[in-house]
Amino acid sequence: MRGLLHDSSTWRTGLRAVVLAALLGSAGLPAGAQVAPSPAEVAAYQGLHAAAHRGDIELIDKLVAAKADLNARDRHGRTPLHVATFARQHAAIRALARAGAGLELLEHDRYDAVTIASVADDVETLDLLLSLGASAKLTTSRYDGTALIAAAHLGHDGVVRRLIAAGAPLDHVNNLHWTAVIEAIVLGDGGRRHQATLKALIDAKADLQLADREGRTPLQLARGRGYGEMVRMLEGAGAR
Repeated sequence: MRGLLHDSSTWRTGLRAVVLAALLGSAGLPAGAQVAPSPAEVAAYQGLHAAAHRGDIELIDKLVAAKADLNARDRHGRTPLHVATFARQHAAIRALARAGAGLELLEHDRYDAVTIASVADDVETLDLLLSLGASAKLTTSRYDGTALIAAAHLGHDGVVRRLIAAGAPLDHVNNLHWTAVIEAIVLGDGGRRHQATLKALIDAKADLQLADREGRTPLQLARGRGYGEMVRMLEGAGAR
């Protein structure tokens, strides 16, 4: 019986993955929109990109003193700050920011450091970036979204709360006609972290009546997916 239950659970998990992949594909969303530096790219890095990835503060300071380009780009448009963010090199992030590196710059897929940290569920790096003056308000990604929408999609509730506190736009509508509230539902699994994400957005007074392109409200979308707890949360907040 235990084996049968395990097989059934595995089958349901696999089925959900297939359905979600189909949904993402139909919406034009790639499975991994952000691209971290590959091992081959890291091995080829020189100068500030190499120092940022390694967290080599002494070399960063030396290169800054030699007037190295703080916002130089690799083949994917990543700056040293992007690389340090992917690598979670906090001392490097501080050194680059102190030297004047652009905190708001976007790489080729139009992600900034804040969105990179948010998608990675990297609360510590996100907190650091925000403390250094990075903005939670930028429009990012090829979908004209925000870090908040990306984090809500993934159910990164701790990140969502920090972005809200930093002034992220609650009701931004991306070019798929989805808000953070909608993405927490339609791209979520209805589970604990997506529920916590939705609660954070409700508590922050996000607009619960903004509908998707077909006119479906968050409450209708949650009902359609059978997400009972989300339905109760939305109804309790007065959603229709």
